[in-house]
Amino acid sequence: MPSKYRPQRFGWIGDLEKGKNYLTSPEDRLLYANDNYCVFKRKILSDQIFYLSISSFLSISLFFLIPMLIYDIATLKFDGKDSKSIFIILFVILICFIFIWYSIIPEFYQNLFTRRGSPIIFNRKTGKVYVNESYFFSFRFWYNPLVFLHPNKRRIKEYDWADLHGVAIHNYSPYSLVSDILMVCKPGTNQTIDHIMFDPARKGVGSHLIWGWVNNYMIFDKLADPSRSIYPTDQEDKFKQKIINGQGWPKWMIEAFNATTQDELTNIKQKYQVKQ
Repeated sequence: MPSKYRPQRFGWIGDLEKGKNYLTSPEDRLLYANDNYCVFKRKILSDQIFYLSISSFLSISLFFLIPMLIYDIATLKFDGKDSKSIFIILFVILICFIFIWYSIIPEFYQNLFTRRGSPIIFNRKTGKVYVNESYFFSFRFWYNPLVFLHPNKRRIKEYDWADLHGVAIHNYSPYSLVSDILMVCKPGTNQTIDHIMFDPARKGVGSHLIWGWVNNYMIFDKLADPSRSIYPTDQEDKFKQKIINGQGWPKWMIEAFNATTQDELTNIKQKYQVKQ
């Protein structure tokens, strides 16, 4: 059976059910939680360094190899059948190199400019979800090449939890990892307009534990225990100082983390003159 969220993501494995979930654990990703909101980190530093090393090596190597290959093609002398064959081979290699470079640049950028685990915030009392992440932190492949001129481009957005739906997809790594993403749908429909990286790379059943925990948290179920966070509930100021401050989060959004009603959230947005 195909995904009910259209268009279907490439590599789709299955749709994830919303609501109470007994397959639940915050793992080591729960940064902070109180009665209003919880915060999960989506990138592990060791993984980030590993992928940054690989992508930077490939990016830098191709930066020099592609011009050299173009020069070899431009200066090739056609004096026989062998020359034509060499030209075709070099041209195919050039296209492959450009394709690889184009696909590896987003990976390089998002690992280079992601900080403090790229946290995602869930407010269960207002039903809002907040992200502040690298523009390139996604499963999107096609980018306007002009955005590559802005490597630190960011996506800072507020979403409605009701419009977010979980989907599991293949990570296509050599380790058979599974990625959970949040499909952003038009309100009241299954038509997707965007997606958010939720749990980028996990093995087997463990890939859905955090999805289950967040769902339990959002419906105030006791299976979601906030005491398992890295920063205890009474250390909110320390959490914000270490994770949030200095990372470009808008002031209104930081205040909205703790909003307890829609009216309070509206007042916060009016206070900071946020466009609705």
